[in-house]
Amino acid sequence: MGKLRPWLIVTLTLMPLLLLAACDERRKSDAELGLTPEQSAGRRVYDDQCDRCHEPYSSKGKKGPSLKGVFKRQYLSLSGLPANDERVGEIIRSGRKDMPAFGPALTQQQIDSLLVYLHTL
Repeated sequence: MGKLRPWLIVTLTLMPLLLLAACDERRKSDAELGLTPEQSAGRRVYDDQCDRCHEPYSSKGKKGPSLKGVFKRQYLSLSGLPANDERVGEIIRSGRKDMPAFGPALTQQQIDSLLVYLHTL
């Protein structure tokens, strides 16, 4: 049992430091991200409508897949559809499988701003 004590001490010493490092993921402001006014408007739409199910800056998913780098890939991760404004906009408007349609809730301008913001992820 005496051999475990040094590991226990190291673990107890490092654990708070690791937790503090993990908590340092504060949300960056629009200015820190260098967002344009349209991208900022899209970010607000994202925060109101998308964030509850999709992670914007982490590769971890929530209910839906992460949207980090969504337009940096050729195809969407779950559907295999092309990762372009036309397809993603259609998914936003009409929904898909477990994702509800947001066409009735969002204006075309809001969807356009959201697409512009998604390109920054």
